[in-house]
Amino acid sequence: MTPADEGAMDTLQRVLTGLGFICRRMAFEGPGGQGRDARIENLYARRGTASPNLCFAGHTDVVPTGEVAAWSFGPFEADVRDGILFGRGAVDMKGGIAAWVAAVSQVLAEGEVAGSLSFLITGDEEGPALHGTKRVVETLMAEGEVIDACVVGEPSSQMQLGDTIKIGRRGSLNTWITVHGKQGHVAYPDRAANPAPVLVRLMAALDAHVLDEGYEAFQPSNLEITTLDIGNTATNVIPAEARARLNIRFNPAQTGDGLIDWLNREAGRVQAETGLRIELDHMCSGEAFLTPVGPFVTAVQDAVEATTGVRPEASTTGGTSDARFIRAICPVLEFGLVGQTMHQIDERVPVAELVALTAAYHRIIETVQAA
Repeated sequence: MTPADEGAMDTLQRVLTGLGFICRRMAFEGPGGQGRDARIENLYARRGTASPNLCFAGHTDVVPTGEVAAWSFGPFEADVRDGILFGRGAVDMKGGIAAWVAAVSQVLAEGEVAGSLSFLITGDEEGPALHGTKRVVETLMAEGEVIDACVVGEPSSQMQLGDTIKIGRRGSLNTWITVHGKQGHVAYPDRAANPAPVLVRLMAALDAHVLDEGYEAFQPSNLEITTLDIGNTATNVIPAEARARLNIRFNPAQTGDGLIDWLNREAGRVQAETGLRIELDHMCSGEAFLTPVGPFVTAVQDAVEATTGVRPEASTTGGTSDARFIRAICPVLEFGLVGQTMHQIDERVPVAELVALTAAYHRIIETVQAA
């Protein structure tokens, strides 16, 4: 579980080294979740030096198990019962990593590829995502490493394997808002300054604003108020502070910096009108991106259709993934298992689906490398 590695990277590196990959471990340290420092293990492995360099990206870390007693089998035992593999990460996304490794093994057994193959694997996707793929991509770009295209093995399929690939994701911005007032007795409002009405006024203005009408292949950007908090337990006290938090999921019509500027302007306007200081803190965890339908996307769609019988829809729905960082270095899309049980108790995947995903990955490698 993030940020613990528990030997997952060692296992993967051992297998990839045996397949002729040059493996490079990248460990980064810094602030992690809940105010604790974290050391994150990452791996970049490459086989070959020629172009094109087709990369597979994924993560070995998983979310917490929840109540272990509620699982039908041990969450880390990888039990197979009646053709179904149970375990945390079976779907999201150790199953995807295993399928791509198996596909690479099959491809190499048939002969050398024309270009190069690489893996970009992190242990920080399910956590703060500060010291994983983001840092690896920054390092590779600074060194001049060239990746021509990347498939992220997230569980993109919705109802059956191959029905969906993700060619873009919306960006995500979190903002914490604090209105500073002056505490006092409710019977003497002239001696106090109530921050609550000011916060409500600001949040109402932000909530009423239409960010955009959508973008090619994307739904409109949306702002959601996620908390309103004063924490005042007394009935006769005007509070000193009022706080709120919001999240904006935005399409490529917006940028994180542009939204931050707008939020700051709105807060500045209300501050000037009311005289109460308004403090904002922002964290943009990723910009929106879109990989246009072209040779790379079409090659993947063709390969998936050839092996599964289903032509995948190119979608931009869902939350964020590490593809938001990889898009800075190359075109990227996501294709993987059916995600119905990810993050759930009894996360599971049919073994037959893993075999089918391996076949699809095999065809993707051949198709993209030949393009």
